[in-house]
Amino acid sequence: MTRSTRSPDAERGDQADIQAVSRVSQILSLFDPATPEVTANMVAERLNLNRTTAYRYCTSLVAAGLLERSAEGGYVPGGLLLQLGAFAIGRRRVVNLASRHMRALSRATQTSVVLSLWGLTGPVVSRVEENTSTIVVVSVRVGSHLPMDTAQCKIFLAYHTDQLAMERLMATLPGQARDELRADVERVRAVGYCSAMSTPGVVAVAAPVFDEYGICATLAIVGPDNTLSMSDDAPELRVVVDTARELTTELGGHHRPDDPA
Repeated sequence: MTRSTRSPDAERGDQADIQAVSRVSQILSLFDPATPEVTANMVAERLNLNRTTAYRYCTSLVAAGLLERSAEGGYVPGGLLLQLGAFAIGRRRVVNLASRHMRALSRATQTSVVLSLWGLTGPVVSRVEENTSTIVVVSVRVGSHLPMDTAQCKIFLAYHTDQLAMERLMATLPGQARDELRADVERVRAVGYCSAMSTPGVVAVAAPVFDEYGICATLAIVGPDNTLSMSDDAPELRVVVDTARELTTELGGHHRPDDPA
């Protein structure tokens, strides 16, 4: 059994940091359509804090850009908070805009279409358009976390803005699997799309979707391997890439960071 070498002062410091984060979350959660502005007194009353502590939290949040002082002397959401909110809205925007494109793509390819967004450690299925016109229907559950060997994840690994974090993720794999994944990711960067066997007997053909900040989603078609080819000259592949380009243009992004056209 190992014994912690951390000092009691360090442990208390960690607990204080956690409590401070919790307080900040509670203060920010006070804002809603009916409460567009708060005061230090309001924060103190609603969170059961003394007024001095509430004031210190509010002024610290102003310094961090999470709050701003209003003309009336209260506090309103600051620039950083608005920036994060705009980013979150942008993520929802791609889900909403993708619906029409996904329906057309499903009809054109006779496959199910999957839109994935990046979660904490990998792609998460955010919208699915199933193709019900064929005997065999491939279904993907919304909310599913896709592993690193999927076509969608390889695309995110290739284009994610935080490449250091992507390298850390790939480094968790054993040697040969890591080397093979890195080679696949390099190929994605070269060609701009990815085809892979997502599960035994099921193929996914995916392309990246970009907004003005970078990659925001992947668009993929999925189908049985006896009907959907992983070949670079498969006609379905071109339809996927073209649809991803159209959605990218609608979002105000470029098809690829190295492709300003």
